[in-house]
Amino acid sequence: MTNLLVCAALGIEERALRTSGLRLDRVGMGTQRAKEYARRMPDYEVLAVAGFGGAADDALRAGDVVVADEVRRGELTIECPWADSVAASLQRHLILEHEDADGPHIPARSDPQVVTGPIATVDHLASHETLTRLAGEGVTTVDMESFPLVATARGRPFTVVRVIVDTPEHPLMRPATLRAGLTARRRLRSIGAVLRDWAAALEHV
Repeated sequence: MTNLLVCAALGIEERALRTSGLRLDRVGMGTQRAKEYARRMPDYEVLAVAGFGGAADDALRAGDVVVADEVRRGELTIECPWADSVAASLQRHLILEHEDADGPHIPARSDPQVVTGPIATVDHLASHETLTRLAGEGVTTVDMESFPLVATARGRPFTVVRVIVDTPEHPLMRPATLRAGLTARRRLRSIGAVLRDWAAALEHV
């Protein structure tokens, strides 16, 4: 069995992902804690960083899923060549979920998007001005942990998956964020099994 390690920053993220029986580590919130964790990183063959993220792209909504095709921090960039395969697996899984619940599925914009794009790791909660600047540079999503973690991969397969919880129109600490958080938590709960199956499939590549 592939030695998959899944890293999450927050307890709420860890609990949502743990329903899939994954090997999980809680890293803690913020770039500094991610750096400290990376220095004592346990052994792994495949790495997944999963949890919530903030949208920089105003086309994204709460519950949408972003798979990093690259992770940025300042001028540094780490490319993620496995993004398309992870995104395709997630998209198939979400469609099957809808079909199981409602019968044959006709896509609508009310459904969650699964997209690939650059994710930027920032040191602090991003202001509207920062999000606008990053969006202009092509960034879809921001987080505070991914870059130091994926920097440990050094050629090993990895992925970063973020479920959008806040957007430029609905930032954190607004009443709508609570509803968005519940939506994002449900979505995150369904992602764990996809990460497990994706990592297992790598054994046959």
